[in-house]
Amino acid sequence: MADKKSPANGWPIVQGDYHTGDANSPVAVITMGSHLDETAICAAGAALAGSCKTENLGIEKIVANVISNPNIRFVLLCGTEVKGHLSGQSIEAVHKNGIDGGKIVGSIGAIPFLENLSDSDIKRFQEQVELVNIMETEDLGQISAKISEIKAKDPGAFGADPIVVHLSDDDGGSASGAMVASANPQFLEIEKRLDAIEKKIEFTDAEIAMRVGRKIGRDIGILYGLVAGCIAFLVILMIWTKLILMI
Repeated sequence: MADKKSPANGWPIVQGDYHTGDANSPVAVITMGSHLDETAICAAGAALAGSCKTENLGIEKIVANVISNPNIRFVLLCGTEVKGHLSGQSIEAVHKNGIDGGKIVGSIGAIPFLENLSDSDIKRFQEQVELVNIMETEDLGQISAKISEIKAKDPGAFGADPIVVHLSDDDGGSASGAMVASANPQFLEIEKRLDAIEKKIEFTDAEIAMRVGRKIGRDIGILYGLVAGCIAFLVILMIWTKLILMI
């Protein structure tokens, strides 16, 4: 069995919208913007499972809970990407490129600033875990199978003690919480507007789907009517033909 270490006291050290499983598991599962059965994902062998809807505080919470548990060696990204925030792409960017002045290098999210993590925190995250990307996958069977596959590669605990990060706005909210209180007010305003735009996009998508559905239904109805009309015409034509032949 791979060597294990004790996580930081009180792990997970940052509260959020997630469920916890076996603290000795090498896998943390991030479901991005999807609402999946996180209890089932933990039962499949994950140390923790939860969503990440923002490219700032959401990622800060993930990093904080990962580096405070040396047993976590893989972060599995699954579920659907979050429009606008692009938190999945931002996680990959911070793992690959790190931060520059708090900004995630290479992120194309709306507000990719990590105000509570130091360069050393990010470096530890980069060294401790490997990212496994199966984003856009929401099937629990596929996710569970990937967890089992990853666990079979468990290299054991990372060779350093847990790092405890204190977030300045750990309000116990979800990983999709707002920016930290110390953020630039302009960023907060942009965040609010982005959320409003995202809701409008979702509403528009739903409205388009309904309209397309009604149009398809109407077209199918017209087609059935035409077919029925043709059949009725042929039947009448056959009857008239028989009547003419009998005269």
